[in-house]
Amino acid sequence: MSESFEQDQSKAPAFEDAMDQLDQIVKQLEENDVPLEKAIGLFQEGMALSKICHDKLESVEKKMDQLLTPDGETRPFSVQGDDE
Repeated sequence: MSESFEQDQSKAPAFEDAMDQLDQIVKQLEENDVPLEKAIGLFQEGMALSKICHDKLESVEKKMDQLLTPDGETRPFSVQGDDE
């Protein structure tokens, strides 16, 4: 992972904060009385927040795909009956 990516991730808001901000942006855009230039800015901000949320969820998903065995080794996660 590059240093700049790690720095960007450390500056990113927590998942819940990003979702709250995204919710506020959606509410503002749904009011229909937002000037076009402001709406475009809000849309861009919303897309950036959406990417942050997606990346955080993807990271957690990758972590959840691996479980520690009793001896400390990692193994892929599977639910009984998945192979059927």
